[in-house]
Amino acid sequence: MDRKPPTLDDVRARLDAIDAELLRLVDERAGLANDVADAKRAAGDGDKFGLRPAREAMLMRRLLAKPRQGAGDALTVRLWRELISDSLAKQGPFHLTVWGGADAARTVELARAQFGAAPPLRQAAKPEDALAAAKILGGVGILSLAPTSAWWGRLLAEPTLSVFAIMPSLSVWGEPAALAVAQVDVEPSGDDETFWVTDAAEPAAKIVDGLSRDGIAAELMLETGGLKLFVLSGFYQRGDARIARAPGRLAGVIGAAARPFDA
Repeated sequence: MDRKPPTLDDVRARLDAIDAELLRLVDERAGLANDVADAKRAAGDGDKFGLRPAREAMLMRRLLAKPRQGAGDALTVRLWRELISDSLAKQGPFHLTVWGGADAARTVELARAQFGAAPPLRQAAKPEDALAAAKILGGVGILSLAPTSAWWGRLLAEPTLSVFAIMPSLSVWGEPAALAVAQVDVEPSGDDETFWVTDAAEPAAKIVDGLSRDGIAAELMLETGGLKLFVLSGFYQRGDARIARAPGRLAGVIGAAARPFDA
């Protein structure tokens, strides 16, 4: 016999029950942020920025790999970004500074999608201002990949700052448009891209070919102001001998980030 479909009242009652249980679990999870902060203080890490990009990326991949019937990738990522950022904001200072270039609104949108609504956000008039704010405890600079600025080249002289995220984090949300920078330890997440800058005058294709002979897959991301920004497939640390052999008097790794989760 055909099963009788539920009535609208039945569906609404089930939604109400799910909403109540969701709120209970979200409230419990949010409350654990205080326990995390207490544990970090007890371990002597209470004065450190709690952002762990690689750990977050691995969590996202585990969640997205789980069987789901109705929750798509976008919903899953946005929900957990909000939960993670709210928890981080409860543990200590956490603030965003955005330089959006010619498309400030898009860069602010990307920043909120990546870091949620919890941290305060201000816009910077110059990329230098966003980088300076990233050096303050709990600071994250989100800077547009505008073709008119080689702000990323400044990171060669800022060894404490690293690129740790590329936005958007889902390729269905658009092409890479911004990078996030902070004073954080950049660790491998298992599926990463590394950002490398050089002032080499050689054509990008020749540099890519040279890197490939050392087993490094590279692609030019931006070229401006006499500098080139490449994205390297995989996780590479500053000082890697293979990259050190690449051309350029002023060159180096400026950070790494998890690849878009749906790439």
